[in-house]
Amino acid sequence: MAPQDPLAENNGYTLDSQGPDSFPLGMKIPSTVKVRRPSAADLAPQSPILAESLAKSPVDRVFWRKRSLHRLFSLGNMDAKARDSNIPQSIDGKRSRKSEQELDEHARTQIVEDSIYVMRMNDFGGYTVPAQGLYPFQWNWDSAIVSAGWAVFDEARAWEELEKLFSGQWEDGMVPSIVFHRPSNTYFPGPDIWGTPQKPSKSTGITQPPVAALSVRFLYEHTENPELAEQKLVSLFPKLLAWHRWWYKARDPENTGVVAILHPWESGMDNSPAWDESMKFPIDKLPRYVRCDLNHVDSCMRPTQETYDRYLTLLHRFKAANFYDPSRLYWISPFRVTDLCVNSILIRANRDLRWLALRLEKDDIVKEIDEWLNKGFEGFKQLWDEDSGLFKCKDQLTGKLANAPISAAFLPLFAGVATKEQADKLTHNLERWLGQVNYGVPSMDPEDHRFEPLRYWRGPVWIIMNWMISNGLRHYGYDELADRIKDDSISLTTKAGLREYFDPLTGDGAGGRNFSWTAAMCLAWLDRPAAIAIGHKMSGPKKHLNA
Repeated sequence: MAPQDPLAENNGYTLDSQGPDSFPLGMKIPSTVKVRRPSAADLAPQSPILAESLAKSPVDRVFWRKRSLHRLFSLGNMDAKARDSNIPQSIDGKRSRKSEQELDEHARTQIVEDSIYVMRMNDFGGYTVPAQGLYPFQWNWDSAIVSAGWAVFDEARAWEELEKLFSGQWEDGMVPSIVFHRPSNTYFPGPDIWGTPQKPSKSTGITQPPVAALSVRFLYEHTENPELAEQKLVSLFPKLLAWHRWWYKARDPENTGVVAILHPWESGMDNSPAWDESMKFPIDKLPRYVRCDLNHVDSCMRPTQETYDRYLTLLHRFKAANFYDPSRLYWISPFRVTDLCVNSILIRANRDLRWLALRLEKDDIVKEIDEWLNKGFEGFKQLWDEDSGLFKCKDQLTGKLANAPISAAFLPLFAGVATKEQADKLTHNLERWLGQVNYGVPSMDPEDHRFEPLRYWRGPVWIIMNWMISNGLRHYGYDELADRIKDDSISLTTKAGLREYFDPLTGDGAGGRNFSWTAAMCLAWLDRPAAIAIGHKMSGPKKHLNA
């Protein structure tokens, strides 16, 4: 039976013990659910800006404002038990914990302990490297995701991760893809390439998916220290807002509602087949360089040399444009793509930024974010391919949709921008994909001739993608499919450990080892009850290299 339409007017989301994210309006809440006491913010009168915005909105734009997306790290089919107090939960800022002895017999205590160990091992003093050697600096969306893992056992350290990331924010609001806090000779291109050997750059000149607002809301809602959380929110909110404003000013100057990426590295999905056609620009004459990634990972798992030449061509052209001048890059880049991952995360982040703005009673900013969201919903319409039943990236220079069916096609569910009809077609495609592999979700349609189960973003499973896709499926009511993806994620990490990505056919791990965001996904999502129970006894002084 098809799930109920999540866009129906009486099917928004309202408050329960887990916050404003779980039950449709008008739905009888099960007797087993313990409804939490509303907070002052919940009982506050509706923002006049919000009321005015709702009154003026077309009917099909009202619905998204009437519901909240599914909880960020939902426990899925365990939620009912969790709300019936069988699983530790946060109530009025105080989290109850089970003892380790009371955990379910299926709890993966070893993977939890391994995940905490990896987080500590990769802690370089306030920031977490994705993997030692292979990725020795602070990566933007990695750190935002990793902060949710830290929050399970060291809340102060979780906030520090985000603060350290925003210490690299540019004056114009951009948060760079990599912040170079200290030197390393194990990664290329490093600070001397982004800057000059005489004056190395403190960061890259490009950005990455804007996950941070999601993380700030998550940390704020799950805090055990409300005073600390309030302080951090007040400090970080203007920085988040400046970054979101930068996206629309620098990457959507034509006011389309969807933003552009100008380099494949900005998508986080560096080697996606969605870029193949858009990357067919001429390669410039480049200074001789030596890649470092192949010292850590087999070449069969990494981008080709020709692809790297094009990455470097873009970098050097951008640097020549007055050192990454955002007012010029949009117009001169030979690669300008509307990326599904960035735009889906931006929409979701806008919704969470809006939630934070309401908490801070910043009604003027709520109105500004409403405009972004309205235009974003319209902008996503151009990314739907009815023939394939998938969302697709779009080359802004040619106006063509990419002919690559990639896992980011399902992320509009995470953003909440897909219609019910689109969701049905997306899940039909997803079920077909899963029928071709042993573990989902592959990063590309396994029936496509370009599918490579081990090569970076051209086939492997990524746990962070599974998390976002699973979360979006739950929002639209496809719980069984979401459970399948979560179960596959548990199986993969049980079989292969905390790897960067995984072979969807064999389940073998690939890429980097002891990978931070895979560890964070285990702590915050896959093994959250066990992580909360175990993490409290393992939390202690933060590891600093000079300690």
